[in-house]
Amino acid sequence: MRPLTDSSLFADAVMAPPTAAASVIVAMSGGVDSSVAALLLQRAGWQVQGLFMRNWHDSDGFCTVASDLQDARRVCSLLGIELHEVDFSREYRDAVFAQFLDSYRAGQTPNPDVLCNREIKFGACLRHAGRLGADRFATGHYARRADGPDGVQLLRARDANKDQSYFLHAVSQAQLERVLFPLGELDKHQVRQLARSAGIAVHAKPDSTGICFIGERPFRDFLGQFLPDRPGPIETETGEPLGQHQGLAFHTLGQRDGLGIGGRADCAAGAWYVADKDLARNALVVVQGHDHPRLLSEALETAPFSWLAPRRETPFACNARLRHRQPLQAARALPQPDGSLRLEFAEAQRAVTPGQYAVVYEGLRCLGGAAVTRRLARVD
Repeated sequence: MRPLTDSSLFADAVMAPPTAAASVIVAMSGGVDSSVAALLLQRAGWQVQGLFMRNWHDSDGFCTVASDLQDARRVCSLLGIELHEVDFSREYRDAVFAQFLDSYRAGQTPNPDVLCNREIKFGACLRHAGRLGADRFATGHYARRADGPDGVQLLRARDANKDQSYFLHAVSQAQLERVLFPLGELDKHQVRQLARSAGIAVHAKPDSTGICFIGERPFRDFLGQFLPDRPGPIETETGEPLGQHQGLAFHTLGQRDGLGIGGRADCAAGAWYVADKDLARNALVVVQGHDHPRLLSEALETAPFSWLAPRRETPFACNARLRHRQPLQAARALPQPDGSLRLEFAEAQRAVTPGQYAVVYEGLRCLGGAAVTRRLARVD
């Protein structure tokens, strides 16, 4: 990629507006990514406005919405653009958080960022941008889009370490048709350098790593506010009791920390890992060894698949990712009559977790994804 040389650099990498009056609303979070997205679109000739979403209310000090709003206001003031504010907290609780809790009650480990993108950022927020008269909607996601013969395509970002296409796989093609991703050709260092050279004060602001819109907080305590304790046994794979858990919802497959069982004189030395949740008996099954066979799966099954490409009816080779930033894994996809997908991997995958998402790629293109419903120890 070209070195940074002047203030207009990368403006030509952003889609040019169809007319001088074409407008775009940028989802402004108060962070460096959305700030540079707005900067680049403005330099490319778009009529830019910002939109700040408030999607969670609390007073415990973990949610940073107040300070983020002030940062967004300062950036918009610097760029000379209007900032709209909107409250989607009810929509977030109804469409995202309620399903998030339901998944935990079912013994799964959900990823709320996927639902948040589909229902809030590219759902409620995109519709609101349309009501404000915007021709396009933009975010600071690291992803790329392209118009192809079968509709808009979602592509992986140039920066493989920051690529966020995993979180965007459930956004529909119809939603993506109106979206711009100005950062798709950049890496994070370049984004921060552009922000610094433009005098954007948040150029060094740390990335957010907490739950979408809820913030970084002690997760066990937070979840406990909504899900009651349901104590049950912690057992070895042969059924020997080792201790007690406070609720299956508070544990995930592959977890090592927080089990509270330590070493035992009657067991070999070695760390314990969560290998399974027995919902019928409310039992947590643990094994010793990071790569214990009970933690490995050669295949999985999904819920109905959300396609971002023409639906495939026959088996095909692909790459898949089971978590954000995981290196792409070679796999064979087998579409099922009910719309779900079976994925068979070239190499066994560790801690495949129901509720998390399996996202499928062909080259740079994201074909779509779906929640994992079942993990299989071996290919039948």
